[in-house]
Amino acid sequence: MTKDTFTLLAKYNKGANEQMNGVIKTLGGEGWDRQVGGFFTSLHGVCSHLYISDFTMLKRNRLLREYKTLAGAFFDQELDFKTLLFSSPDEYISKRSELDDKLIDFINELRDEDLCGTLKFLNYKGIPVEKRVNGLLLLIFNHQTHHRGMISLYLELLGKENDFSSLMPFL
Repeated sequence: MTKDTFTLLAKYNKGANEQMNGVIKTLGGEGWDRQVGGFFTSLHGVCSHLYISDFTMLKRNRLLREYKTLAGAFFDQELDFKTLLFSSPDEYISKRSELDDKLIDFINELRDEDLCGTLKFLNYKGIPVEKRVNGLLLLIFNHQTHHRGMISLYLELLGKENDFSSLMPFL
């Protein structure tokens, strides 16, 4: 996969999240925390998981080399997968947008040789893992798509029509 492919995926990711978050914003606090079933029982739960996962996977790239985008206080924080983040949908939407911008900036900062690099890290269970950067980046975007599908279903269960799955506008 080329850097151009990841640039396209990052732009799609941000655009799809913006469309999705436009629907989430219409719910208010009650819909945000309503128990609708599934592994993550609420939109709040799945959005928190998705944010923590993306943040953690992106931050791991600090292990490859120094990146301007990944430096500084934003990525110095430690997020726990068991934590439920965000007091409101508006807080989530603001933080999600910021993280999506950082993901785009990171992709723009990548060099071709970075994509073939290997990251060695401990996964969320503390198990050592060694994976190529290009595969891990693809994992971020695949994970996003998977959970946007879950969020789409949750929104439908809450009576909100939605459709934010098309890559076509970004080609």
